[in-house]
Amino acid sequence: MTPLILAFVWLIAANVIAMIPSRRNHWPQAWALIAAGLPLLVWVVAENGLAIGLLVLAAGASVLRWPLRFAWAWLRRKSGLSRE
Repeated sequence: MTPLILAFVWLIAANVIAMIPSRRNHWPQAWALIAAGLPLLVWVVAENGLAIGLLVLAAGASVLRWPLRFAWAWLRRKSGLSRE
């Protein structure tokens, strides 16, 4: 299978996982999606180029927006750029 087909399967799986209720706010599933998605993103960029890779990255970021938001806040706190 090509990396783009696997990326689409990853996106469908991520959306199905998001529809299932979770007591832990989907954090274990988010970590599994990140662990599977990062090598897949590298493979997409290697096979299809940077432009397609950026589109796949944007699609993945739209699914994993809360982990990205928390990571961004953590980086701001660690770097001393927070507004507080």
